[in-house]
Amino acid sequence: MEKVDKLIESLRDEVISLRREIHMFPETAFEEYRTSDLVFGYLKNLALSSVRKVNKTGVVADLLVDNPKGTVLLRADMDALPIQEEVEAPYRSKIDGKMHACGHDAHTAMLLVAAKVLSEIKDELDYNVKFVFQPSEEHAPGGAIGMIEEGVLENPKVDFAFATHVDGFSKAGIISTKSGVMTAEADSFKITILGYGGHGAYPHKTVDPILIASHIVIALQSIVSREVDPLEPAVVSIGKITSGDVFNVIPERGELFGTVRTLKREVAEFISSRITDISMHIANSLRGKVVVDYNFGYLPLCNNELTTDYIKKIGELMSGKSMFRNPPSPWEVRICPIFYKKSQGHFTGLEC
Repeated sequence: MEKVDKLIESLRDEVISLRREIHMFPETAFEEYRTSDLVFGYLKNLALSSVRKVNKTGVVADLLVDNPKGTVLLRADMDALPIQEEVEAPYRSKIDGKMHACGHDAHTAMLLVAAKVLSEIKDELDYNVKFVFQPSEEHAPGGAIGMIEEGVLENPKVDFAFATHVDGFSKAGIISTKSGVMTAEADSFKITILGYGGHGAYPHKTVDPILIASHIVIALQSIVSREVDPLEPAVVSIGKITSGDVFNVIPERGELFGTVRTLKREVAEFISSRITDISMHIANSLRGKVVVDYNFGYLPLCNNELTTDYIKKIGELMSGKSMFRNPPSPWEVRICPIFYKKSQGHFTGLEC
């Protein structure tokens, strides 16, 4: 650890520089060409066994050792968000409407430097290391599926997979993880409301999509509060409403966009069906129509107990017990390893 600490400390300025370079040129899902080239070029200069591009803009590098006990995969995401950066800083985004607001620039920079550190102590490693830089984490179905389909988990076969995410709500140095369910499934939905437009002075001659949308927004909040078991965490949130062009004309259509967060797929499926039913019945009662487009996200992250305990020990070794945090669980969860199954053309993690 002392040798690793010294190597990391010597690269402090380098990781900061890499992160700021990536931050200045954010690229959204499957548009990470500049970032991909930066990652590929950096890795090609290291003592790695192979470096290749996968699934459009993804990058994978292998560090193979003699007589390995197995293979460890380390993963970072690379894409930015379609958000305008307002913060004034020398390294602020130079691309209008795009920003690294979720820390993927930091993830990529940290994994690049981790690759450099591990390549320099290659002879002391017992495991192969596969470095995976994933595109399109923010946009469903995400870039991981394509990378898996192109064989990123094989040759050599991956035994353990680790990923980190920066956390703006914790103090620097805090390491937080737990075995079992760690983070929620994140689904998205769009409700298109079809009405009949007209002048605002003659509402009786119209079918008002804004009125229908308003009733739907309020009604959807009853799903979690009145239809989901109180011991099953769930969230339904509307994040965007669009309709109309001017103040005195009732438009023909409106759109609602929202997200559902759950810790069990069966809860997500129930909420999805209720969103559709409620929206359709409200629209029908007010003489309108709706089209509901619901997209299921990845299943909840479920951490393997063995690997979680290992991370805890490493975290305590590096930062001390006081710097390790084990988030409380909403209920007792069963521990499960990470597997994948092919379902309806997509790879999804198995539930615990």
